[in-house]
Amino acid sequence: MRGKIVAVCISKNKGERKTNVGTGRLLTGLGLEGDAHAGFQHRQVSLLALESIEKMRQKGLDVKPGDFAENLTTEGIELTTLPVGARLKIGDALLEVSQIGKECHTRCSIYYQAGDCVMPKEGIFAIVVQPGVVSVGDIIEVVDNV
Repeated sequence: MRGKIVAVCISKNKGERKTNVGTGRLLTGLGLEGDAHAGFQHRQVSLLALESIEKMRQKGLDVKPGDFAENLTTEGIELTTLPVGARLKIGDALLEVSQIGKECHTRCSIYYQAGDCVMPKEGIFAIVVQPGVVSVGDIIEVVDNV
């Protein structure tokens, strides 16, 4: 299974929309360089499919990649079907899926800013196993689907 990267997003603070910076460095054991979530244990890098964002647009929300605080927005790869332990290759970088979705105990600021939040249901999280540069347009592919 393969797709492509459509946005590489970071933010200075947790709980806010992220900005597409086009290119970033994935650092082993940390995550996306310069992002507020870097180094956050097993949720170093967050991924969300453009197809999930499109669902929110169809509900009338004016949202774009990064608005759900995801680091990497993908297209053409079914993230929600991947099991924990699956490995994703992007250029030289290697990610390992560490969590599917997340539990939101309260409505976060993303929910209030965007009107809904798709991350808890359709976002995935990964750790960086091997570092590398990731850019918009890069191919992302499943290399080990445990």
